[in-house]
Amino acid sequence: MGSMSIVHWLIVLVVVLILFGRGRISEMMGDFGKGISSFKKGLNETDETISKSARIEPPAPVVTETPTAAPVEKTDTTGA
Repeated sequence: MGSMSIVHWLIVLVVVLILFGRGRISEMMGDFGKGISSFKKGLNETDETISKSARIEPPAPVVTETPTAAPVEKTDTTGA
């Protein structure tokens, strides 16, 4: 009751062929294939763009300088 037999599928196929015609279905499948290839090409272009922009520059060298000693003022802590 819930499943369709081969006769049902043949009737569906005949109706689809009558509505769309044989040439129209093959044309649609060709367009579908072109769409898939365009999609894959777009993905590859996106990956290339990302890899070009994601190049990591080496870090700049760190320059360490020795701080010059400033004279320290002595404060009187005895309170006088």
